[in-house]
Amino acid sequence: MAKKKRSVLDGKYDFDQPITRLETKLQELEDYQLTTELDLSNLIEGVRKECDVLKRETYENLTPWQRVLVARHPSRPLSLDYVELVLDEFLELHGDRVFADDRAVVTGFGQISSDGKSFKIMFIAQQKGRTLNEKMACNFGCAHPEGYRKAMLRMRLAEKIGLPVVTFIDTPGAYPGIASEERGVAFAIAQNLREMSSLKVPVVSVVIGEGGSRGALGIGVADRLLMLENAYYSVISPEGCAAILWKEGGKERLEKAAEILKLTSKDLTELGIVDEIVLEPLGGAHRNHDEMAKTLRETLVRHISELQKIPTEELLQTRYAKLKAIGRYAEGHVAPEVES
Repeated sequence: MAKKKRSVLDGKYDFDQPITRLETKLQELEDYQLTTELDLSNLIEGVRKECDVLKRETYENLTPWQRVLVARHPSRPLSLDYVELVLDEFLELHGDRVFADDRAVVTGFGQISSDGKSFKIMFIAQQKGRTLNEKMACNFGCAHPEGYRKAMLRMRLAEKIGLPVVTFIDTPGAYPGIASEERGVAFAIAQNLREMSSLKVPVVSVVIGEGGSRGALGIGVADRLLMLENAYYSVISPEGCAAILWKEGGKERLEKAAEILKLTSKDLTELGIVDEIVLEPLGGAHRNHDEMAKTLRETLVRHISELQKIPTEELLQTRYAKLKAIGRYAEGHVAPEVES
């Protein structure tokens, strides 16, 4: 008997539920055909086409807040999923040589290849965890200062032996607790920003899910900043923004906050912050981990290959110019009043 497909969908979001219902119907038809002699291929193909059309229409017209929800989908691939699917080899390195091993940050030697090209890299990623126990062990992806020191230790090692650095960003933000502040999280992140801006090896960063505030920036200073289509990257979460501006977080406020923050991949590309949008499979990365990993692997190899050809001095100058050019302002422009 054929093995039943495992669905990664849970109908969690209202806008996704019609797609989930069609996918459930499609899976039931496929399973039924396997257990009978009936030929349902025409019906199955019709439902599949209808489902694909609905996915395309839905995901091409998501609001910024809906993209935030997709970035947080419980079945979305996490950094360790990509370690298995994108890297050919991975040897994890633990600890910061000062305090502890922060499991919210994963570091190690890796190898990645595509189209006949292969590169050894230093891989650094933020990890949220999927089960409750994993989430607690990883502090829900919110790193302490030792996580950022751990990342910088690996970057310096990569610079010493000439390896390009690849970082995966996926965090709501750095951990803001008392112990984290006492151990110098602000200083650790600031030090990373300074050191990453002058690393003498190529740096490629990818926002794979959530890119929250200073927690994301701590491993996000790069020659190339890539962003998955349905990820978000922002100075603050929509919930935090709504709480500050309106002292409430209802759906309308969250929608408004997400809109004004300009946190989507499209917004950030237009603003010159993100260098390339990595397209996701139809219906989001959570629907097809393998396809997403294949696209990401090919994209990373292409960027690493391009950056490896650039002389070190030119690489540093270009990185500095890129960082310096971020930001826009308008003279004589009056900011709109915030609705009370």
